[in-house]
Amino acid sequence: MIKFLLNDQAQQLDNIDPNTTVLDYLREVQLRTGTKEGCASGDCGACTVVIAEGTAQNNLSYQAINACITPVGNLHGKQLITVEDLKNGDTLHPVQQAMVDNHGSQCGFCTPGFVMSMFAYRKSYDKPEKESIIEALGGNLCRCTGYRPILDAAVKMFDPALDDQFTTREPEIIEKLAVINNENLTISLTNENKQYFAPTSVEELAELMIAHPKARLVAGGTDLCLEFTQMLKEIDCLIYTGQVKELQTIELSNDTLTIGAAVTYNQAKSLLVDQYPDLDELIERLGSYQIRNQATIAGNVGNASPIGDMPPVLIALGAKLVLRKGDVRRTVSVEEYFVRYKVTLLQTSEFIEQVLVPVANHDYQFKVYKISKRLEDDISATCGAFNLAFAKNADGKTIVKDAMIAFGGMAEIPKRATHCEQALINQVWDKATIKLAMTALANDFSPISDFRASADYRLKVSQNLLPRFFLECQQAHLQSPATSIPVRLTHHA
Repeated sequence: MIKFLLNDQAQQLDNIDPNTTVLDYLREVQLRTGTKEGCASGDCGACTVVIAEGTAQNNLSYQAINACITPVGNLHGKQLITVEDLKNGDTLHPVQQAMVDNHGSQCGFCTPGFVMSMFAYRKSYDKPEKESIIEALGGNLCRCTGYRPILDAAVKMFDPALDDQFTTREPEIIEKLAVINNENLTISLTNENKQYFAPTSVEELAELMIAHPKARLVAGGTDLCLEFTQMLKEIDCLIYTGQVKELQTIELSNDTLTIGAAVTYNQAKSLLVDQYPDLDELIERLGSYQIRNQATIAGNVGNASPIGDMPPVLIALGAKLVLRKGDVRRTVSVEEYFVRYKVTLLQTSEFIEQVLVPVANHDYQFKVYKISKRLEDDISATCGAFNLAFAKNADGKTIVKDAMIAFGGMAEIPKRATHCEQALINQVWDKATIKLAMTALANDFSPISDFRASADYRLKVSQNLLPRFFLECQQAHLQSPATSIPVRLTHHA
């Protein structure tokens, strides 16, 4: 069974279809219809709810998530808050009142989702900051009101100071959640022939994977759950990684950033960006804030999509994966992990335990470029990652000492551009070399045409990223290997 709090009320589920999403549970079981279904794919934000969890600091952490792509089993040990819970008696919550006062709602369909994203933001920040408000609301779409009054409401909700029923009840909620999480309980769901498990240790996870070799692993569910909502598939066995404590750790050593397989993008972002500042923009553009609250880096690699944004980055950085089956571990490079379309090195019952990212080497210059139709919250047409080291030759000219270049969206798997790399290595770093590398890139890939981009566009824009990288290096005076890691430039392709 699973246990959680719906607002402040204890809930216990056992005989429920594990393929049920939080959205369907709210609307069809609890009859809470304030939470809306818009896209059923985590893009529009109409389904936004808030999850609260206890922290090591003995307080609550509030996060906005997409209810439409979250399996109901993932709620175990958490507090689920919906728009129906915000009003205190007959008094609107300050977030709701700010939306009313600033005329932030018109047709009202998207309003509950906006309100819940704003609520999570208000519970997480002491004062409004324009950029972080825009980021927090980036996963909520409105087609009729316009965003200015909504952004105004997100500022006005900070005045007066917040003293709501959630603050008052926080010690009580922390205690209730602690009781649930400290129970010696097998976290599972069973319905007919379908099962859901949420192991709490990596040993238990390994045992479950062997006992259920056809099980599907679910972490954030931001890709897998589209099979429920878009393809109407039913998965017989789900195993959730989000309760495994060992997979939720992230550690920085002298030479490696070790990221557990259940670590989300928002949890890993600060350490990744500290090492590689150019990842700041890429991660901000990788889905909405709600998505990044749940999506994991290991999941982005594990689903083996040819258009995932992090795999080409990890390949260019020389990152590795720790794979585990039972008690046996092996380490492979991210590059060799991908075999062909949707096929990987993973053996039956094997899973990704850790992602090993090398710390930044100041002899190298790293940049990544995502090309998509929309700037934010969109799938890449192509994504190129460049990691080059420079040196001086006997004539004092800058040459390319080493090059690791990888692309997503250009082949059936994320892939190194080996011909392009060889055209650069040991050559003078100038425009003539860049032209040769652009030509060589055409030998690395034969992209396809689809609704995101034509094959010709993919190849041409990917080739053009080489002179862009060259010009940005020139602009930032990065020819010298002694130069520090660059500050991110803000213009876009």
